[in-house]
Amino acid sequence: MSDYNTVANGWRKLGTTLSHSGRPAADEDGTYINLPVTRGSTVVFPSVESMNRKGLERYQHASIYGAMGSPVQHELEKVIATMEGGTDCQIVSSGLAACTLPLMAFLSAGDHCLLSDNIYGPTRRFAQSVLKRFGVDISYFPPMADKETLETYIKPNTRVIFAESPGSHTFEVQDIPMLASAAHAHGARLFMDNTWGFGIFAPFEHGVDVSIQALTKYPAGHSDVIAGAVTVANQNDWHILRDTAIQTGQVAGPEECWLTLRGLRTMGVRLAQQASTALDIAKWLAQRPEVERVLHPALPSCPGHDVWKRDFTGAGCLFGVVLRPSYTGQDMERFINALRLFGIGASWGGYESLVLPTSGGITREHDGPLAQSPAFRLQIGLEVAQDLQDDLQQALTHLSQA
Repeated sequence: MSDYNTVANGWRKLGTTLSHSGRPAADEDGTYINLPVTRGSTVVFPSVESMNRKGLERYQHASIYGAMGSPVQHELEKVIATMEGGTDCQIVSSGLAACTLPLMAFLSAGDHCLLSDNIYGPTRRFAQSVLKRFGVDISYFPPMADKETLETYIKPNTRVIFAESPGSHTFEVQDIPMLASAAHAHGARLFMDNTWGFGIFAPFEHGVDVSIQALTKYPAGHSDVIAGAVTVANQNDWHILRDTAIQTGQVAGPEECWLTLRGLRTMGVRLAQQASTALDIAKWLAQRPEVERVLHPALPSCPGHDVWKRDFTGAGCLFGVVLRPSYTGQDMERFINALRLFGIGASWGGYESLVLPTSGGITREHDGPLAQSPAFRLQIGLEVAQDLQDDLQQALTHLSQA
């Protein structure tokens, strides 16, 4: 199978599931295809007995109180749990909330949390500030560590190992089954930020205990939603997670949930197209004289490429580019400012192409693939591949002049 089919087919196979999950069944009176948006805070009951009975259903997808989820949120939770291969899902207010909620749920003062050094920056800041302030020991392991090296970072009180694969700035693909084996051998849980791999990586089949999604990215897909999801695969973990969500008031708005459900309907075809275009652009950039290295998991030059081939059924539309070290950060800024079709922005996964500088602002304790060279990240949208290539071509002339 060609590289292009590999990166796109994983998305295409999702089409039927995404088109039919989380939809109301047709009845004799006729049924709208899309769920209505239910806005509300208070749910009223005909009796105290019925209210108390409903209150016992907090671990189910039940309407109890607005701050515990709306009907459209509950349907979205069922769809995400199905997509991830888990049993239960909690929708939260943002992708960052999806990272921080399980950390609060499963860690206590005196515990040790071991995070991959390529972890999402705001997750790192939360660990360094809030978790440390609450008495949790924090340290970081090299993303490409083998099992022997990883063991040197695990402590007797390690309760969580937190991976992000691939990293959203440096794109190392981690050996998740190995991380899971090491975590479980020491009585720890493995968390994974699976945002890049949503739909093309099955976290629970590879040993993950808690899978995290920024629904802002691929699922919503139109750059107009902030939401996140946390999925688990056993009832004990679900009860701990759900109780913490209720106790911290973590909920997503009904509009955000409705827009995400709508975005999911087209995610398969969107990402098949975007992934194919992204690989085109990545291969073209890899041949450019201005480029030192392209960090795309489907390219052999990307750290962990063999693991990607083994564990993923496709690739995303986000990848990194490292320029030759002879260029300066100012040279790269001139190149970025010259782009016409790429917006300069921090998010990704939408329908539009974006560019973001990634060198100079990333905190790492261990060496990474960016080294000292200027580097940037590309999010490839639904524009025509040749148009994007032409835009990059004209902008690269600024580097040639440099």
